[in-house]
Amino acid sequence: MTKSAVQTGIPSSSSASGARSLAPGLILASLGAVAFSGKAIIVKLAYRYGVDAITLIMLRMLFALPLFAVMAWWAGRGKPALTLRDWLGVAGLGFSGYYLASFLDFAGLAYISASFERLILYLNPTLVLLFGWLLYRRRATRPQVLGMIVSYAGVLLVFGHELWIGGGKGGGAAAWGTFLVFLSAVSYAAYLVYSGEFVKRLGSLRLVGLATTVACLLCILQFVLMRPVGAAMQVAPEVIWLSVLNATLCTAVPVLMVMMAIERIGPAMAAQTGMIGPLSTILMGVVILGEPFTAWIAAGTVLVIAGIFVFTRTGR
Repeated sequence: MTKSAVQTGIPSSSSASGARSLAPGLILASLGAVAFSGKAIIVKLAYRYGVDAITLIMLRMLFALPLFAVMAWWAGRGKPALTLRDWLGVAGLGFSGYYLASFLDFAGLAYISASFERLILYLNPTLVLLFGWLLYRRRATRPQVLGMIVSYAGVLLVFGHELWIGGGKGGGAAAWGTFLVFLSAVSYAAYLVYSGEFVKRLGSLRLVGLATTVACLLCILQFVLMRPVGAAMQVAPEVIWLSVLNATLCTAVPVLMVMMAIERIGPAMAAQTGMIGPLSTILMGVVILGEPFTAWIAAGTVLVIAGIFVFTRTGR
């Protein structure tokens, strides 16, 4: 920066161009976070038409399968063929990160609000750290521990509110839904921990395309084994269209957006931008689903976001 720029407080051309170069990445990361958050809203809307989790996730993955297959093919052009070890790793990661995590998430959403679901899933970085400590004895710093305590306190605050709203038998349903979504977060954290080696070998886009393709096939197989095949045609037309929207706008498109954002601004800044995810879910939940927005939810959300902000900032 030149002396005159410092004196006048006017940014130099280099800093201005730097800000302009960051803008596309920040926009992509923001849109990707909002699109991902819309998944819970669409699932809650679909549940209003009497569909169950097994059928709903099958429809989502059925429509997403061609998109992810093309993604895997495109990213693998000119690359070496996968070894048996690669295929086993992709299968395991697809099972944990996209099949099991998605199914548990869909099942849990039948019992808790979309806003609370997003807050639980937002604890994912803390679970990755816990896996690192258990498996590799990686120590957490004091600020990271503080961030974890604050964020989990926020989730417990909203959880208590959900139990109070449910009361009695409804409170038990809220506890079950919370447990399922938390297991979903654990499953996805395991995927993140074990995917590092395969990202280096295959590339992030190819790995995501292959792992999600595996997950799509598993969801379809689960439906074939547990439901009559004709049941897929008996759902309300609204469920079909919501599933198409979920597969495209809230699944495949945000994956590409976040990948492109990481290429432009890096994973750390992309993760920080993703903090708008819980806020967008709460807003859409209130506007679209009519979910209540109380001081308890507001306080819990602030704690979770503040805790994860401290956690990720000090974990770089």
